Amino acid sequence: MLLRRVRDNRADAEAVRAVAATAFGPGAHDERRRVRFLRRVRHLAATDPNGCWLAEDDAGRPLGAVLAGLRENLWGLSLLAVLPQARGKGVGGELMRRAAAHGRGTLRGMICATPHPAAPRVCRAAGFSLHPTMRLTGTVDAARLTPPDGPAIEGGAAHRDLMDSVDRRVRGAAHGPDHGELLLHCRVVVADDLAGSGYCYLDDGGRIELLAATSRRIAVRLLTSALLSLPAGADTAVRHLTAEQEWAVDVGLAAGLELAADGYLCLRGMRPPAPYLPSVAYL
Repeated sequence: MLLRRVRDNRADAEAVRAVAATAFGPGAHDERRRVRFLRRVRHLAATDPNGCWLAEDDAGRPLGAVLAGLRENLWGLSLLAVLPQARGKGVGGELMRRAAAHGRGTLRGMICATPHPAAPRVCRAAGFSLHPTMRLTGTVDAARLTPPDGPAIEGGAAHRDLMDSVDRRVRGAAHGPDHGELLLHCRVVVADDLAGSGYCYLDDGGRIELLAATSRRIAVRLLTSALLSLPAGADTAVRHLTAEQEWAVDVGLAAGLELAADGYLCLRGMRPPAPYLPSVAYL
């Protein structure tokens, strides 16, 4: 097995995508998400080359891939995927070690892990605590939602400083360049008044991508506003809800969404941020 850094080019991005699609099943990426996935790989390869690695066999065929980013004092794992035929041979462990080395000296870390049995084993072996998560899915019933208690406006690049400030208060580190990438693919709703500050990203499929707020009141306002902004009959998903995010559970159940068990939010050196809904890709 050979390991090399993922380069910021289309060929490497496609190689990582192929590994992820095989590892997680053919339904993991539709065409719309394929484009976003390629952008995600190239973005992290550019910002964090020491955290992005491909494992290949002697013929140069990909066996696994890992993507990790370091934002201020917070290390995050964006992807760890290993082909089925390469599992149990140390590929995943070596990729994880290379990615973890990118955050050497950083005590705080975050991973959104799937329910697959291998995921919690890898995360625990890396020193992470496991926080079970829930997900909300379904069609929003707007008539059942209480109207927002204040304004939430359409945001954009002009709000990046505000969003980084919220990040630092809620999770202890700004997303920095990730906001620029998220703004290419998502709408963002922003609130900022005496009740607090916050933002909520929605992707082009109606899914809540990321939410951070300095108070539960603002978080409820943002999530409610985001759900009400969806077209009538649109489906949505709100994922990675830890027990600390009951405010989001309440909004989702009021909107007629279904609640189910999800995976794990894996944390090191920190407690679950709240109010906060992490992004799988950018945490």
